[in-house]
This record gives sequence, C-alpha cells and structure tokens, in this order.
Amino acid sequence: MTPVDELATLLRPSGGGVFLLSTGRAEQLAVQKRLYAGELSGGDDEAAIHGAFVARLHRIAGARAFLIGAPSDIGAGYRRGANLGPWGIRQALLAERPDWPGELAALGVLDIGDVFVVPQLLHDDTLSESQRSASAAALYPLVDLETRRTLPVSPLSILERAIDLIFAINPRIVPLVMGGDHSNAWPVTAALGKIRPKGSFAVVQPDAHTDLLSERLGIKYCFATWSYHANELMGRGGRMVQVGIRATRYDRGHWEGTLGVRQFWADECRRDPAAALDAIEAHVRSLHVDGIYFSNDIDGTDDSWASATGTPEAAGLEPEFVLALIRRLGRTTKIIAGDVMEVAPPLGPTPADADRTCRLAASYLRETMYAALGAAPPP
Repeated sequence: MTPVDELATLLRPSGGGVFLLSTGRAEQLAVQKRLYAGELSGGDDEAAIHGAFVARLHRIAGARAFLIGAPSDIGAGYRRGANLGPWGIRQALLAERPDWPGELAALGVLDIGDVFVVPQLLHDDTLSESQRSASAAALYPLVDLETRRTLPVSPLSILERAIDLIFAINPRIVPLVMGGDHSNAWPVTAALGKIRPKGSFAVVQPDAHTDLLSERLGIKYCFATWSYHANELMGRGGRMVQVGIRATRYDRGHWEGTLGVRQFWADECRRDPAAALDAIEAHVRSLHVDGIYFSNDIDGTDDSWASATGTPEAAGLEPEFVLALIRRLGRTTKIIAGDVMEVAPPLGPTPADADRTCRLAASYLRETMYAALGAAPPP
C-alpha cells in the first residue's frame, strides 16, 4: 500500500472514530456533513463523506498542518469520557466558527479524520498475537492477510503509525491532535523522535498532574506515564517543561532532581503570571531547541473553567495565562506539534459546564494552530 492508501485504511472520516451502529449515528453523520461542507460530490451520504475524506489525504503533501481526532480514553483513570473529546471540540469549533472548514482550507490545514478506536484496546504491546489477529480481522476485513498482519490495531499504535506515514509524505507538517486521554501524547512524541535528532525539541505541558510514572499497574503507556517516556526519549535536560502542576504525591524537588524535568507549579503562575511567562520563556530559550510540542491537558486549567474532564483540579491556570503562553511560544520558539487532551464532555457537572470546557478547548486548539503557523487568529 502507498502511505495514503494505508492512512485511508487506518483512519476514519472526521468525527467517525467512535464506533456507532444506531444510537448517535444520525447525529454523527450530521456533524460530518458540516465538517466536509463544500467537498461532497454526488450526494451527502456516507459514501460521499468517505470520498471527501480520502481526497483530503491526497492533499497532505501540500498542507501546513493537520488535525486528527484520537477518541480513546482507555488509557485514563477511573472517570472516563474523553473518548468524546474530539467530538465536543469539533462541535464547539463549528458553533464558534460556522465556516470552520473554510477557515482551515484558507490556512492550508487539513482535518484528516480520526483514529478508529476499539474501546477495549490501548497499545499493541499489550496484546497477544491471537487478539491482534482477531482485532485486525475486524478492523481491516478487506485487506489481504499478509498486509493485515503489519497493521496496528490499538489506538495509540494506530495514531503513531498514522503520524509516521504523514511525516513520510510531508516532514514539515504540524500535527494537531484532539484527545482522548493524555496517553495519546505519547504517539506524537514518539513520531517526532523518529524524524528529529535527540535533544532537538522539547515538550511544554500544561497539566495539573506530572504523568511521570515509569509504569502504572504494570502498563507502560497510559495517561500517568507518557511524560516519563517522552522525557527519556528527549534525553532529559529540562526538555520536559510542565506548567500548572498542583496535584502530585511528591514535591517539585523530587521530580526535577530525579528525572531532570523543569516544572512551573500552578501557585507561582497564579501569583505572578507575567513573571511566570517570562521564566518559562527564558527556560525554553536556554534549551536551544528548534521546536516545541505543546501538549495541553485541559485539567491544567482551573476547574472553574474546565470541569468536564476526568480529574478536574482547583487552583489551576487561568485561560488567559494558557493562551498567552501559546502566543509567547509561537513568537519565540517554533511550535512543531500541539494537542488538547482530557476533554470529557459527559463528565461536566451540567451541560453548561461541558459546553464551557469544550469551547475553551476549541479556543486552545485554534490558538495553538495559528501560533504554529506564525499567524494571529482573526476575531
């Protein structure tokens, strides 16, 4: 298969990564029609949507950035719901920006679709060969057996492979991921590590939690471990920059002293936001990296603004601080990848809370996109 053919096999049209047969399918189809507005030919049914989805994949070589949904929350904790994060973010974008597809097209950005998620799977490393084979048969029934054996089946593995393929087509393109729980940041980091020299990029991670366990209950990759493995991949040295930390078993000295990360805790960011922004910028400059992956856990933001998440935490970052940080990094250091993770619409205490969280996540994603492209978003 060509890289585009494989992407068309691994992914689903935008908004289609959550498996639905009847309940919710009509709503899913209605949103997909809006996401592919102006690109549908010969009708607006599922076949037409799939045709528009494949056509976008053929435009990756000329794109500046791409959006992808990763609707997996199997790597999360005890409260689930982030599988509907990409759905909620896209709906908020369409509500705020009625011509959202046109805005993307004008910028040279493609919403290329979703990872299709089997909700009981996380990473292929955790699967027996029999389970891999059974899942591959379910996911790729039209693919010949020999090729099917080479295809990933778990969401983290599919996401990493998809980004690898996209980088093979266009190594300068900027990935923008809508999660999903925060384990979905690991495939992005892993893919970046394959095309960039070790130590040449850093991660800036707004988050209430450190995610720095080497494993959790024997699981290597999940929401609580991805930062540890990203830090190791980058070679430590303060390249894992965590902002907004406040819910952790150990103090800052433990994490910085044992793992070589750099942390800016929420209390200092709230006490003097301007000084904190200056300090973060100065630290990032001191790294002499040529790119930043901005991995934005929505629970880094104070729970009064972002309560629809698995682990909302009080006394967090203010939205204006996060937006200012994105803009600052866009001006001073190139943003080479970005995400918004852990948005879980079903967990909002009220529908209004869920809507507020999704709209905030949409604004973060849009700001990250424009910062990565070196442009200011229109009002």
